[in-house]
Amino acid sequence: MIKTTIPIYLASKSPRRKKLLEQVNLSFKILPVETPEIFRKNERPVDVVRRIALEKLDAAKEIIKEGIIITADTIVVIHGKIIGKPVDKNEAVRMLKQLSGNTHIVYTGFSIHNSVTQKTITDYEKTYVTFRKLNIREIKEYVETGSPLDRAGAYGIQDDYGAVFIKKINGCYYNVVGLPLTKVFQTMLRII
Repeated sequence: MIKTTIPIYLASKSPRRKKLLEQVNLSFKILPVETPEIFRKNERPVDVVRRIALEKLDAAKEIIKEGIIITADTIVVIHGKIIGKPVDKNEAVRMLKQLSGNTHIVYTGFSIHNSVTQKTITDYEKTYVTFRKLNIREIKEYVETGSPLDRAGAYGIQDDYGAVFIKKINGCYYNVVGLPLTKVFQTMLRII
């Protein structure tokens, strides 16, 4: 268990990250931050997620002067190309067609900052996910639910029909959900 008298903040609007931290009985407050998620040309995926997690941390530190702040960013990489959240239903369909029958990599970068000690730890996790071959009808029906529109790669692995698209995963399941719980938990123990 993580015990601290310092308030903890999750700087994320993701209901999935919130649920994951609640799952490990962490007491925290939500602090939604707005930062642009820009992918720079020739930037390695691991560098992208670590940088964006740090940019979110910088934005959160402008608001929270005392506390432990957790930020994260998740991307999907297929055939060397980074894909984030779809901008609309058409892009979601294109993304799912691309993932169909292929293996992609899910990267999540995270930063944890303790304002009392001024210590910051930034890390990442990657997980390989293989999709079964999807037919266009099930892709379109799934996209019509609206669920894929706020998710990197246009699918969810938990609490969602997107779970039946996945043939296998190699790595941390929770990373695909949006937060590598084991690494985050171990980092929290080092930072409090």
